[in-house]
Amino acid sequence: MSGDSVTLMGFWGSPFMLRVKWALELKGVQYQYVEEDLSNKSVMLLKYNPVYKKVPVLVHDGKPLAESLVILEYIDETWKQNPLLPHDPYERAKARFWSRFTDEKCVPALMAAFSKVGEEQQKAAQEAREILKTLESGLEGKRYFGGQGIGFADISIGFLGYWIRLVEETVGINLIDTVSMAKLNAWCDDFLELPIIKESIPPHDKLLEHMKAFHKLLTSSST
Repeated sequence: MSGDSVTLMGFWGSPFMLRVKWALELKGVQYQYVEEDLSNKSVMLLKYNPVYKKVPVLVHDGKPLAESLVILEYIDETWKQNPLLPHDPYERAKARFWSRFTDEKCVPALMAAFSKVGEEQQKAAQEAREILKTLESGLEGKRYFGGQGIGFADISIGFLGYWIRLVEETVGINLIDTVSMAKLNAWCDDFLELPIIKESIPPHDKLLEHMKAFHKLLTSSST
Protein backbone atom coordinates (compact mmCIF):
# COMPACT_ATOMS: atom_id res chain seq x y z
CA MET A 1 0.00 0.00 0.00
CA SER A 2 2.90 2.32 -0.71
CA GLY A 3 0.69 4.50 -2.92
CA ASP A 4 -1.73 5.27 -0.09
CA SER A 5 -2.43 8.87 0.86
CA VAL A 6 -2.57 9.08 4.65
CA THR A 7 -3.09 12.27 6.65
CA LEU A 8 -3.34 12.56 10.42
CA MET A 9 -5.00 15.70 11.77
CA GLY A 10 -4.21 16.36 15.39
CA PHE A 11 -3.20 18.66 18.19
CA TRP A 12 0.33 18.26 19.60
CA GLY A 13 -0.94 18.00 23.20
CA SER A 14 -3.69 15.46 22.53
CA PRO A 15 -3.12 12.02 24.07
CA PHE A 16 -5.74 10.58 21.72
CA MET A 17 -3.84 11.83 18.69
CA LEU A 18 -0.71 10.26 20.18
CA ARG A 19 -2.36 6.83 20.11
CA VAL A 20 -2.87 7.11 16.36
CA LYS A 21 0.65 8.40 15.81
CA TRP A 22 2.09 5.46 17.74
CA ALA A 23 0.04 2.98 15.72
CA LEU A 24 1.14 4.47 12.39
CA GLU A 25 4.77 4.50 13.51
CA LEU A 26 4.63 0.88 14.71
CA LYS A 27 3.09 -0.15 11.39
CA GLY A 28 5.68 1.80 9.41
CA VAL A 29 2.94 3.72 7.56
CA GLN A 30 4.03 6.90 5.79
CA TYR A 31 1.69 9.79 6.63
CA GLN A 32 1.38 13.54 6.59
CA TYR A 33 0.71 15.23 9.92
CA VAL A 34 -1.46 18.36 10.03
CA GLU A 35 -1.44 20.37 13.28
CA GLU A 36 -4.86 21.75 14.17
CA ASP A 37 -5.60 24.96 16.10
CA LEU A 38 -8.47 23.88 18.35
CA SER A 39 -9.39 27.47 19.20
CA ASN A 40 -9.83 28.20 15.50
CA LYS A 41 -10.81 24.94 13.84
CA SER A 42 -9.95 24.63 10.18
CA VAL A 43 -12.39 24.13 7.35
CA MET A 44 -10.63 20.82 6.72
CA LEU A 45 -11.35 19.56 10.25
CA LEU A 46 -15.00 20.62 10.13
CA LYS A 47 -15.35 18.95 6.73
CA TYR A 48 -13.77 15.65 7.76
CA ASN A 49 -15.25 15.43 11.27
CA PRO A 50 -18.58 17.29 11.17
CA VAL A 51 -20.07 15.14 13.94
CA TYR A 52 -17.58 15.70 16.78
CA LYS A 53 -15.48 18.53 15.31
CA LYS A 54 -12.39 17.35 17.16
CA VAL A 55 -9.08 15.56 16.65
CA PRO A 56 -7.70 13.09 15.86
CA VAL A 57 -8.93 12.52 12.32
CA LEU A 58 -7.29 10.05 9.95
CA VAL A 59 -7.85 10.62 6.24
CA HIS A 60 -6.95 7.61 4.09
CA ASP A 61 -7.28 8.07 0.33
CA GLY A 62 -9.79 10.86 0.93
CA LYS A 63 -11.90 8.83 3.40
CA PRO A 64 -12.02 10.34 6.91
CA LEU A 65 -12.24 8.48 10.22
CA ALA A 66 -12.74 9.97 13.68
CA GLU A 67 -12.43 8.63 17.26
CA SER A 68 -9.02 7.26 18.19
CA LEU A 69 -10.02 3.67 19.10
CA VAL A 70 -12.00 3.35 15.86
CA ILE A 71 -8.98 4.67 13.96
CA LEU A 72 -6.66 2.19 15.69
CA GLU A 73 -8.82 -0.76 14.62
CA TYR A 74 -8.95 0.59 11.07
CA ILE A 75 -5.17 0.96 10.95
CA ASP A 76 -4.71 -2.59 12.23
CA GLU A 77 -7.12 -4.04 9.67
CA THR A 78 -5.78 -1.99 6.75
CA TRP A 79 -2.04 -2.47 7.29
CA LYS A 80 -1.46 -6.09 8.27
CA GLN A 81 2.22 -5.81 9.25
CA ASN A 82 3.05 -5.72 12.96
CA PRO A 83 -0.49 -6.62 14.14
CA LEU A 84 -1.74 -4.72 17.18
CA LEU A 85 -4.75 -6.83 18.15
CA PRO A 86 -4.03 -10.42 19.30
CA HIS A 87 -4.98 -13.32 17.04
CA ASP A 88 -6.86 -15.13 19.82
CA PRO A 89 -10.51 -13.89 19.98
CA TYR A 90 -10.59 -13.86 23.79
CA GLU A 91 -7.35 -11.88 24.06
CA ARG A 92 -8.61 -9.55 21.34
CA ALA A 93 -11.80 -8.93 23.32
CA LYS A 94 -9.77 -8.20 26.47
CA ALA A 95 -7.63 -5.69 24.58
CA ARG A 96 -10.76 -3.86 23.47
CA PHE A 97 -12.21 -4.06 26.99
CA TRP A 98 -9.23 -2.40 28.70
CA SER A 99 -8.99 0.20 25.94
CA ARG A 100 -12.62 1.21 26.50
CA PHE A 101 -12.16 1.03 30.27
CA THR A 102 -9.39 3.62 29.90
CA ASP A 103 -11.63 6.03 27.99
CA GLU A 104 -14.81 5.44 29.98
CA LYS A 105 -13.37 5.15 33.51
CA CYS A 106 -9.73 6.25 33.77
CA VAL A 107 -9.89 9.46 31.75
CA PRO A 108 -12.97 10.90 33.53
CA ALA A 109 -11.44 9.96 36.92
CA LEU A 110 -8.17 11.71 36.07
CA MET A 111 -10.02 14.77 34.80
CA ALA A 112 -11.96 14.95 38.07
CA ALA A 113 -8.76 14.81 40.13
CA PHE A 114 -7.18 17.38 37.83
CA SER A 115 -10.05 19.87 37.80
CA LYS A 116 -11.26 19.89 41.40
CA VAL A 117 -9.77 21.61 44.45
CA GLY A 118 -9.63 21.02 48.19
CA GLU A 119 -11.58 18.13 49.69
CA GLU A 120 -13.32 17.40 46.39
CA GLN A 121 -9.93 16.91 44.76
CA GLN A 122 -8.77 14.53 47.52
CA LYS A 123 -11.94 12.46 47.08
CA ALA A 124 -11.54 12.44 43.28
CA ALA A 125 -7.88 11.45 43.62
CA GLN A 126 -8.79 8.47 45.81
CA GLU A 127 -11.43 7.36 43.31
CA ALA A 128 -8.87 7.69 40.50
CA ARG A 129 -6.40 5.50 42.43
CA GLU A 130 -9.03 2.79 42.85
CA ILE A 131 -9.81 2.84 39.13
CA LEU A 132 -6.11 2.71 38.23
CA LYS A 133 -5.70 -0.25 40.57
CA THR A 134 -8.48 -2.00 38.64
CA LEU A 135 -6.67 -1.18 35.39
CA GLU A 136 -3.51 -2.75 36.80
CA SER A 137 -5.33 -6.08 37.12
CA GLY A 138 -5.38 -6.20 33.30
CA LEU A 139 -1.64 -6.84 33.34
CA GLU A 140 -2.17 -10.17 35.15
CA GLY A 141 1.53 -10.62 35.77
CA LYS A 142 2.41 -9.81 32.15
CA ARG A 143 5.04 -7.23 31.23
CA TYR A 144 2.65 -5.48 28.85
CA PHE A 145 -1.10 -5.59 28.35
CA GLY A 146 -0.30 -7.25 25.03
CA GLY A 147 1.84 -9.94 26.68
CA GLN A 148 5.59 -10.01 26.09
CA GLY A 149 5.34 -7.23 23.51
CA ILE A 150 3.17 -4.15 23.18
CA GLY A 151 -0.19 -4.40 21.45
CA PHE A 152 -3.50 -2.63 20.91
CA ALA A 153 -4.25 -2.14 24.62
CA ASP A 154 -0.79 -0.76 25.34
CA ILE A 155 -1.14 1.76 22.51
CA SER A 156 -4.58 2.72 23.82
CA ILE A 157 -3.57 3.01 27.47
CA GLY A 158 0.03 4.15 27.05
CA PHE A 159 -0.54 7.88 27.30
CA LEU A 160 -1.76 7.45 30.89
CA GLY A 161 1.77 6.77 32.12
CA TYR A 162 2.95 10.13 30.85
CA TRP A 163 -0.15 12.23 31.55
CA ILE A 164 -0.71 10.90 35.07
CA ARG A 165 2.74 12.07 36.11
CA LEU A 166 2.06 15.47 34.61
CA VAL A 167 -1.25 15.65 36.50
CA GLU A 168 0.60 14.72 39.70
CA GLU A 169 3.18 17.42 39.04
CA THR A 170 0.59 20.06 38.15
CA VAL A 171 -1.76 19.62 41.09
CA GLY A 172 0.54 18.08 43.70
CA ILE A 173 -1.22 14.75 44.28
CA ASN A 174 -0.05 11.15 44.03
CA LEU A 175 -2.06 8.81 41.80
CA ILE A 176 0.17 5.84 40.95
CA ASP A 177 1.65 4.53 44.18
CA THR A 178 4.92 2.75 43.43
CA VAL A 179 4.27 0.22 46.21
CA SER A 180 0.56 -0.63 45.88
CA MET A 181 0.65 -0.27 42.08
CA ALA A 182 4.15 -1.57 41.41
CA LYS A 183 3.10 -3.51 38.27
CA LEU A 184 1.33 -0.54 36.68
CA ASN A 185 4.22 1.75 37.59
CA ALA A 186 6.75 -0.65 36.01
CA TRP A 187 4.57 -0.97 32.89
CA CYS A 188 4.48 2.84 32.55
CA ASP A 189 8.27 3.01 32.74
CA ASP A 190 8.81 0.13 30.31
CA PHE A 191 6.31 1.37 27.72
CA LEU A 192 7.44 5.00 27.73
CA GLU A 193 11.09 4.03 27.34
CA LEU A 194 10.51 2.11 24.09
CA PRO A 195 12.32 4.19 21.42
CA ILE A 196 9.44 4.27 18.92
CA ILE A 197 7.09 5.41 21.72
CA LYS A 198 9.46 7.88 23.38
CA GLU A 199 10.29 9.67 20.12
CA SER A 200 6.66 10.72 19.57
CA ILE A 201 5.94 12.06 23.07
CA PRO A 202 5.62 15.86 23.35
CA PRO A 203 8.38 17.67 25.29
CA HIS A 204 7.79 17.45 29.04
CA ASP A 205 8.22 21.16 29.80
CA LYS A 206 5.98 22.27 26.94
CA LEU A 207 3.21 19.87 27.94
CA LEU A 208 3.54 20.74 31.64
CA GLU A 209 3.15 24.43 30.83
CA HIS A 210 0.09 23.64 28.71
CA MET A 211 -1.47 21.55 31.49
CA LYS A 212 -0.82 24.20 34.15
CA ALA A 213 -2.58 26.79 31.99
CA PHE A 214 -5.47 24.37 31.41
CA HIS A 215 -5.69 23.62 35.14
CA LYS A 216 -5.79 27.34 35.93
CA LEU A 217 -8.63 27.77 33.45
CA LEU A 218 -10.62 24.86 34.89
CA THR A 219 -10.21 25.90 38.52
CA SER A 220 -10.47 29.68 38.15
CA SER A 221 -14.17 29.67 39.13
CA SER A 222 -13.43 27.55 42.21
CA THR A 223 -10.89 29.92 43.77
